Amino acid sequence: MNSETRNGNGHQRLVLRLSCENRVGIVASVARLIADVEGNILDSSQFDDRSTGRFFMRTVFELVGEHGRPAFQNRFAREVAKTFDMFWSLHDEAEKVRTLILVSKGDHCLEDLLYRSGKGTLPIEVTAVASNHQSLRPNTQSRGIPFHYLPMVNGDKAGQEAQVLGLMKETKSDLLVLARYMQILSPEMCRQLRGRCINIHHSFLPGFKGAKPYHRAHDRGVKLIGATAHYVTEDLDEGPIIAQAVEPVSHRDYPEDLIAIGRDIEIKVLSQAVRLHAEQRVFLNGIKTVVL
Repeated sequence: MNSETRNGNGHQRLVLRLSCENRVGIVASVARLIADVEGNILDSSQFDDRSTGRFFMRTVFELVGEHGRPAFQNRFAREVAKTFDMFWSLHDEAEKVRTLILVSKGDHCLEDLLYRSGKGTLPIEVTAVASNHQSLRPNTQSRGIPFHYLPMVNGDKAGQEAQVLGLMKETKSDLLVLARYMQILSPEMCRQLRGRCINIHHSFLPGFKGAKPYHRAHDRGVKLIGATAHYVTEDLDEGPIIAQAVEPVSHRDYPEDLIAIGRDIEIKVLSQAVRLHAEQRVFLNGIKTVVL
């Protein structure tokens, strides 16, 4: 979709994201420029992190006059971003994020993402699905989505990861989603995909890592279970958190019950995190995120 996509009334609807050191006049400068190019602000959120002195802002606006996106970008870079030394980006709200999904054998998160994206309720375009197993090939090919079998041959993790990165480049994918992909990414791959790779974890962070977490949680008599979606980093399952949810459980729930409840939570949390990312709402803030 090109940068001149317009909505039903002929207006360009754009999402501006920015972060910088907090200073007086940031919001006023952004609003003034948008007004100067005959723009109409539809939604705006900002956050001042007093612990770091960083300022974050997300603004949705329409260009209602004859001014186009390239002209606005040039003026913003010159008149606002340079003044405040900003990290910033501008996105067409109608443009879906091209997304590659990695999965192993569990199909619940994959099926949910494919359903939501297929119905148009999740603003992503699934470019392909890749797996280190063959079992989910029918789930994707029945929907006309390419499936790629990328096994770990003789333990060659580097070679397999190079294939994944090559597939991202080939499909022009901007986001990688680990939809219950049961392999640990190498530190180098995590660095290459910083802020562009989302994983879903079966909750209990930082407790109950590893094998059979629900069985160990049952043995401990937990009263809450949940799930965490986060950006992938070199620190296993400890990347910046995007979304979380929990559900109450009791002594009446056995491991198989916890697993079933956990699957439902994983589906909900992963789709929420992908949506927030695709809508340009998530900002990295050190080891945390700001979600606007």
